Amino acid sequence: MNEIRTVCVYCGSSVGSNPRFVETARTFGRQLAENGIQLVYGGGAIGLMGAVAQAVLDHGGTVTGIIPGFLSTKEIALERVQELIVTADMHERKRLMFERSDAFVALPGGVGTLEELVEQMTWQQLGRHTKPILIANIDGFWDPLLGLLGHMRETGFIRSHLPVELLQADQVDDILPKLRAAALARADDTGRAAAISQRF
Repeated sequence: MNEIRTVCVYCGSSVGSNPRFVETARTFGRQLAENGIQLVYGGGAIGLMGAVAQAVLDHGGTVTGIIPGFLSTKEIALERVQELIVTADMHERKRLMFERSDAFVALPGGVGTLEELVEQMTWQQLGRHTKPILIANIDGFWDPLLGLLGHMRETGFIRSHLPVELLQADQVDDILPKLRAAALARADDTGRAAAISQRF
């Protein structure tokens, strides 16, 4: 995979206290649409989730929303998306979001956003996928997590042979370029590995 066609966005079902958070969500949604990249997200119409999805749709882009039935009312499922998938539970939701995405971006959010992000980081660390994972560290929102990851490395719980490859963008305009560069780098690595295996 050397091209980003779909991006899964994890983010809050509220807008948060910083106006830059919702501004970033709207700007990133517009950028996805303008670049012909499909959004895969949690299906809600409220908070940062709603902001990013509405922006994609308002600029002619394509959105797949994936929401468990029990959240359809609480998070108000966004009906105007091109594809709305209602799942039986959170596990099915996360599996489908993973399967339909080429990369993952975490905007600011709460415990649910963190849980989804960390799951993808864990799967990547264990070699279950090589899809790029990026945090949009708007106004340092994710700094505490980055500090914790550093602490985990220093205390021997993130070992050098099992790294956590987490991209970081402090500005919304850097998100897509970093995702594309990471995807190309991994494709090059895969190609080199295949060439080596063919020689031996």
